[in-house]
Amino acid sequence: MFLPIFGTLALSVTFGNAFTDTSPFFMFSTSELLTSSPQIASASSAQDTITSQLSKCPSDTYIVVTQPGVHAEDYSDRYAAPHLRRKVSGEDDRIRSTMSVTDVLGQVNTEEIAGIVGDRCGAASLRIDASTGCFTIGDDPKPRIINVDFPALPSASKERASKLQENDVFLSSILDLLPTSKYTVLYTTSPYTAPKSTQHVEPQMYEMDSSFSSSQAHMGIKRDFGAHGKRAEDDQNVTLPDAPLFEKYQYFTPGIFMALIVILPLFLILYVGISAVGSLQVSYAAFDREMGPQMAKKGQ
Repeated sequence: MFLPIFGTLALSVTFGNAFTDTSPFFMFSTSELLTSSPQIASASSAQDTITSQLSKCPSDTYIVVTQPGVHAEDYSDRYAAPHLRRKVSGEDDRIRSTMSVTDVLGQVNTEEIAGIVGDRCGAASLRIDASTGCFTIGDDPKPRIINVDFPALPSASKERASKLQENDVFLSSILDLLPTSKYTVLYTTSPYTAPKSTQHVEPQMYEMDSSFSSSQAHMGIKRDFGAHGKRAEDDQNVTLPDAPLFEKYQYFTPGIFMALIVILPLFLILYVGISAVGSLQVSYAAFDREMGPQMAKKGQ
C-alpha cells in the first residue's frame, strides 16, 4: 500500500518543527521491495533496511539523490516537489514500492550504500552535479549507480520553494531519460542549519543619581546582583539550537526521579493494606445466636 507521505507532512508540520536536527528521507522503486514508512527513524536503522533490500539487486539503475539544507516543512506544500510527490504518493502506476520517513535522526551514508550495491550488483558509478544544469546518461543497459548532488537551499522561504521546484524538475528529467524501466531512487536529505548571528550588542551604561541616599544605592546594588544571578541561571538553561535531539531536551528531570521514589513506597503500603483486608476470614458460626443456660431454660 502506498502511503501519502506529503499529506502526512502537511498535517504534522508543527510536530516536525520540534526536531530541528532531523530531515526527511524518500525512496521509491519500480520493483517490489519490503519496506515500511515510520514517522521517526534513526539513520542507522533506515540504512540497514535500504541495504538489505538493494543488496538483492532489484533494479538496473540506482539513483542516489543528495539534497542538503532541508526540513520536512519544505515538502509540506503540494507545489514544492510535484514530481517527487507523484512518485511517493502512488499516483504513478509504474512505482511498485515506496519508503518515506518524515524525521531521520542522523545522516544516511549514501557512499556506503553505493559501495555495497556496486559490489553486489556489479554496477558502475556516475556522478551528476546538478548545479551545472546539464548531464549525460547514455544508452548503456548495464547496471549503474547515478549520484545526483543538489546544492543546499537558500535561507529565504520563497527562494527555497523555487529552488526545490527546479531540483524536482531536474530529477524528473533524469528519470525520463533512463534507458531502462527498472530503477530505484534514494532521496536523502540533511537538516538546514541557520547561520549564527555575529551582531555585537554594546552594554548600556547607567549613572546613579546623586540625590539617592547610600541605603537606596545599596538596595539598588543588591537588585542588580539578583538580576545578574537570574541571568546566569537563564544562561544555564539556554536551549542549544544545533545540539542533537537527546542533548537539547531533558526527558528525565530530578522532579520526576523524586516523584518515583515517593510513589513506589506508597504503592507498596497500599498493596500490603489491600492484601491484609482481603485475607480476613470470618466463620459462619460467628453470626449464630449464643445458646447459654438461661436461654435453654426459656426454651423448655
